[in-house]
Amino acid sequence: MRADQIAHRLSTPLTSPAYPPVVPRFTDREYLNIVYRTDADALRAVVPEPLEIDEPLVRFEVMRMGDVTGYGPYTECGQAIPVRLGDQHGEYLHAMYLDNFPATASGREISAYPKTVGAPRLYVDHGVLVGTLDYGTLRVATATMGYKHHEFDLAEARAQISVPTFMLKIVPGYDGTPRVAELVRTEITDVVVKQAWTGPARLQLFEHALAPLADLPVREVVSASHILTDLTLAPVTPVHDYLEEAR
Repeated sequence: MRADQIAHRLSTPLTSPAYPPVVPRFTDREYLNIVYRTDADALRAVVPEPLEIDEPLVRFEVMRMGDVTGYGPYTECGQAIPVRLGDQHGEYLHAMYLDNFPATASGREISAYPKTVGAPRLYVDHGVLVGTLDYGTLRVATATMGYKHHEFDLAEARAQISVPTFMLKIVPGYDGTPRVAELVRTEITDVVVKQAWTGPARLQLFEHALAPLADLPVREVVSASHILTDLTLAPVTPVHDYLEEAR
């Protein structure tokens, strides 16, 4: 293989890429969102500067991807933290757990999504929308919400899931020091909200050494939503270079 051909490859392994060269379109992406209040000190310990926190809130999410170009259906779960960068409000993606390896690899390599292995589920059980996350054989999170109790404003639902998203992109060098250390920003585009609902909700997080969602403990459930949408993910843009700051 010629050197100029290698220079245009985007993923490894070279001859059997871990993920497809597509910009994925999500059709029938279903969200269970539970916003809860947590400990301010716990948030400050994990949210990177220069992001700032106004209120000690976390959005726990379980997302069932009905159909994704290049990847097929899969399920994802994680925590997003409302933050501010200057006068811009958004969310910092703290943790994400997936049951699809290509989506995990592409999210980490192409963008900066903090994705790792997990076994999330989203389903309905006796009139209750249930979202769970298992890590290996152990339960890490259980979320429940009354199934479609009250309609939720579609514009408000769209605003909830389309806020700017901030993430950390860290790539180690071969000597063990960071080669890339950036705060990046992205947001979803081409959003079509098909349904949105709200209702009573509860959330339990369980202690786990390698899936430490419970390090941001649940003190009070603030709100919940159940949203069905189509959307596309936009590329990331660097907004802060930690290595440049350190020089």
